This record gives sequence, C-alpha cells and structure tokens, in this order.
Amino acid sequence: MRHTSFFVAAAFVGVLAGCDSPSGRPPRPPVPVSVAPATRGSAPYVIVADGSVEPLQTVQVESQVGGVLLSVDFAEGHEVTQGQILFHIDPRPFQAALRQAEANLARDEAQAVNSRKDADRYAKLVKEDYVTQSQADQAEATARAQAAVVKADSAAVETARLNLSYTVIPAPISGRTGALLVRQGNLVKANASPLVVINQIHPILVRFPIQGRDLPLVQKYDAIAPLKVSVAPAEGEEQQGLGDERGTLTFVDNAVDPTTGTVLLKGRFDNTDRGLWPGEYVTVHLQVYVQQNAVTVPAMAPVTQQGGSFVFVVDKDSTAHRQAVTLGRTVQGRVLVESGVKAGELVVTDGQAQLAEGAKVLIKEPGGGAAADSLQEPGGQPAGGGAGHAADSTGGGAT
Repeated sequence: MRHTSFFVAAAFVGVLAGCDSPSGRPPRPPVPVSVAPATRGSAPYVIVADGSVEPLQTVQVESQVGGVLLSVDFAEGHEVTQGQILFHIDPRPFQAALRQAEANLARDEAQAVNSRKDADRYAKLVKEDYVTQSQADQAEATARAQAAVVKADSAAVETARLNLSYTVIPAPISGRTGALLVRQGNLVKANASPLVVINQIHPILVRFPIQGRDLPLVQKYDAIAPLKVSVAPAEGEEQQGLGDERGTLTFVDNAVDPTTGTVLLKGRFDNTDRGLWPGEYVTVHLQVYVQQNAVTVPAMAPVTQQGGSFVFVVDKDSTAHRQAVTLGRTVQGRVLVESGVKAGELVVTDGQAQLAEGAKVLIKEPGGGAAADSLQEPGGQPAGGGAGHAADSTGGGAT
C-alpha cells in the first residue's frame, strides 16, 4: 500500500506540471530578430541609366587655303578661346595674288572710264548725224562691257583678300584642343584634313537612353520645370576625380527607337571643374518627381509569397504579428508601402523564417530600444535622397 500511494502522488505532480502549457511542452523561447522602423518622408522617382559624355560642340579646324605652315601658336591639349590665333600659313603667295588683282582692277577701271566717255561722245554725234546709230550702239556696248569687267575685277580683289585672311587661322569656338595633327613646316592643303580638333567641354552633354514606358512621365514633369540629372562614375570604374555632377535635362529625342524600345535623352552640365570628359561612360540618375509623405520599410523586411506580400510587425509587448502589405517601388534600399504599415511601426528585417503569428521576439540589434521609442512618435526620416541616389525606377505612378 505504501508503494501504491507513492506512485499515485508522483503521477499527480506530473499532471500539475504538464498544465503549465496547453500542449504539455514548455513555452517556446523568444525568437531573436532584427527590426527597423517604418519611416515617412520624400521618395524621389529616379530613372537610372548608362550614359556617355559628349562635348557640347566639336570642331575640326581645317585650312581653307594651301601653303606652308609657318607657325603653331598654341599648345596642344590646352584650352583656347574663340578668336584666338592658332596657325599661320605663309601669306606671300596670297599677298602677290592680291596685288595682281588690285592692279587688274585699276587698269580696267581706267579703260572703263575711257569707254564711258567714248559712248557719251557717240551719243551726241549720232544726233548730228556725224556717226551712225550702229557706231553709237557699239560704243555704248563697249562701255557697259568694260564696267562689267571692273565688277569682276572687284570680286577678284575680294577673293584674293579673303584668301589672304585665311592664312591666319583662329579658333572658331572656345574649348580644349586635342593632339596637333600637322606640325610647323608642313605643306597643308585646302580642306584636305584637320589640323586640330577642338571640343567644348564646359558646358558639356551626357547622352543616355530611357525606356519608352517612362517617356510620358518625363514629358509631363519636364513641361512643369527642367528635370534634374546627376551622374557618377560607371559601376566598376575608379573615381578618377569624378564627383556627383548635377545638371538639367535639355533634350528628348523625337522618336522611340523601335529596335530597343528606348528614347535618347541628353543632360547639360556646367562641368566647371572638368570632372566630365568626352567619351567617358557614366551612370545617370534622372529625377522625374518626388513623392511626399511616403511610408517606407527596409527592402529586406517584406516577405513575398504566392498569396501576396507581408511583414512581421513587432508590438510593445515584443509580439510579432503578420501584416499583409501592398508594396510600391524601391528607393535607395527601401520599399514604398502603399498600405498595411504605418510610419513608426517596427518591422522585422531579419529572422522572419523562424516567426509565426503571435510569436515572442527578442530584438538582437543594439538599436532596438531606440526603434521601439519611434512607436510613440512616428519618424520623419526621408525615405529617399536627392537625384542620383535612388537605385530603382520600376513601378510607381505620379502622385
């Protein structure tokens, strides 16, 4: 009897111990997770594209007359200003041609004066029947022909003077010169090959394509105000002194390329520090508009399944609740939440795979306490930066 009473008492204690949890097992320990607050702020709609730098103007400087190149009056690779003298061609043959043309003009002007006098005399004599009408007409024709010769000589003088002026070659635009293609002492030919190429690099242009689907948005907001464009070094390239250059959109092509479905755009940059160089490849960010008061969460917070997307929201009692959300576009590593989460709520960013509805959590990040405080006062941290920093332009309409 004593052994039987012992086993009954032990069984009763076991039953009482099992009543601590509904399943008869000890409570599940809190799941360690990382959290971050949902924030409200401005979210720019930014289109990211690969672009290339091109000069605002390019001029191939050529000689318009042939001759020996006497001097080169600039240093190759340096800046020149419009009108600055670049080359001198031997002017002596053209000076001689000008003097010859001027002499021909003087001779024919004298003959023209004499012919006009003869014509006037014949016109008077024909009235008195001293000469025939045919002779008078011939004298008048000779005078007019000589006057035409004078006009031709005057044109020849202007041509010779113009050719002489072409022996001095100025810079047609301001810009940076390239390599010198013809050296002093060489014989140059008229309009045969360039002597040097000048690129205008400040201001400068950056050309880039965008998808045709984004064209209506670009046209809409560009009509309101010039859109902002910024560039940075192409991904995988070294900085090489190129900072975050900012400019404005100045050109939208008038047709969509049917082979690629893209539209060519160009941005204009002051480039006063010469950080952009013709032919360079850059990453372009075109800011189309800025969505205000947008609620965003870190991009790693939402979980997407066949039935839709959801996040785990942690309440003040450290309990995780599964919350369905409607997501928008991604901006600078954060996702716009169109519905389902309010600004200031804590969402789980790491550890979602171990969570279930109503699970207790243990915030493992040092900033967890600060994040919990934001539940009382929803934060106003911007969800996105300025032009040139958003990483995704897909989705999202104008608001």
